[in-house]
Amino acid sequence: MSLGIKPPKIGRMLPSAVVTCAVVIGGCAHYTPKPLVPAQTAIALESRTLSDPGLRSYIETSLGHPLAEWPVKTWDLELLTLAAFYYSPVLDVARTHWKVATAGIRTARARPNPSLSLVPDYSTNPPLDVGHWMPSIALDVPLETAGKRADRILEARELAEAARWEVISTAWDVRRKLTRAFLDYSVARRRTQLLESLIGLEEGATRLEQGELAAGAVAGSDLTALRVQTAKDRLGLQNARADLVEARARCADALGVPLRALRGAELSYDFHPPDATALSDMGARRRALRSRSDVMEALARYEAAQAALQLEVARQYPDLHLGPGYAWNEGENMWSLGLTLELPILNQNQGPIAEAAARRSEAAAKLIALQAKVIHEVDSGVSALNAAKASSMAAQALLVAQRQSVNAMESQHNAGAVGALGVIAARIDLINAENLVFAADVKQQRALRVLEDALQRPLGSEGDARAIVLQIQSTQRSPRREAAE
Repeated sequence: MSLGIKPPKIGRMLPSAVVTCAVVIGGCAHYTPKPLVPAQTAIALESRTLSDPGLRSYIETSLGHPLAEWPVKTWDLELLTLAAFYYSPVLDVARTHWKVATAGIRTARARPNPSLSLVPDYSTNPPLDVGHWMPSIALDVPLETAGKRADRILEARELAEAARWEVISTAWDVRRKLTRAFLDYSVARRRTQLLESLIGLEEGATRLEQGELAAGAVAGSDLTALRVQTAKDRLGLQNARADLVEARARCADALGVPLRALRGAELSYDFHPPDATALSDMGARRRALRSRSDVMEALARYEAAQAALQLEVARQYPDLHLGPGYAWNEGENMWSLGLTLELPILNQNQGPIAEAAARRSEAAAKLIALQAKVIHEVDSGVSALNAAKASSMAAQALLVAQRQSVNAMESQHNAGAVGALGVIAARIDLINAENLVFAADVKQQRALRVLEDALQRPLGSEGDARAIVLQIQSTQRSPRREAAE
């Protein structure tokens, strides 16, 4: 029996469906190609300099005050650190990874789309008052249950948070790499200077001994031993110069600039040991165990694993599918409402739940192992720092005594009681003492940098340290890309 509703015409339904699809497609995103030309990117990398106006603006904004001169003639660690944050390609990779993880939140928020089925049937022998076409329409509306969407969003947010902390950890890695290269460069340069002075004194002593040997005042073995020592020091000088070149190249690599960008730039490392009391107290250690960026990253990954486990537990419960439909058959309008439910009889998602639980345990173990590593790094840094301080005090005492010896030898030489060789020998011993003091200072600097990295708290003046911390915390943004865009 007909309800008096005219059957829909296929010729009218198809244009409507086409219009609906066109409207939906019109609201979709469109692909925009961005070709990457290696030759152009290589040129951009090779053209980087330490006199870039964008770098100046970034440094001044970070420090909160204008620079006295540009380009900067003398680059210290803090200025080089800001330059590394500006140029570092490793940081760019971490930033883009964070953007990818953040986009995952939007993916997790998406709800499943309903599906529409249009099935036109054709009858070869319909009733006289009915057409050959008999359309039917079915709609499938998925309904997620057990809070799966909320769990999915929570997992995506925690992964994005982990990626954000990863950017900060990468910034500290960039600074660590730069600090080590900068220290090695400064050590090689200072050793070069000391060895050049030492060799100059040894050559002077050699000339004097040659004269005394001719006069029979010294033995030939003494002159031979001096020449052997001079040859050893010349070899050490060549090695120090090679280390200087290699360390300068590593500085450029850590900065993300070509080596020629450092041409003409004076790199000045401050070997004066700053007060490290704030780095070695128990409060600083506890803060590091709770708030270091890699610790926070590991904690966020644990929370993400926990959300993933919660999601897998929720997937035990099947989703619902509502299926309202319409069909017109031989003059009859037929409406239906279907309900589809997967029966969890053979599989209750035990495997994925077990995997997610194991991943949560793995994330917890990684977090605890990382905290143990932090404790070891802090303890090692404190122990090395105390040992270096003791060595420095002993070396300083030796240096004072050696300076007194040089003064005494010079006074005796002026009085005619000691020859020139005695004065030169005392000066050689003084340079060796200075070398010992410098070696102790280097050990102290390395221990301080280990502590600095272990606690993620920079040394230096209060203003510069605060600027470094703020810039590390804001390294999610790429200043060069923001300026370009």
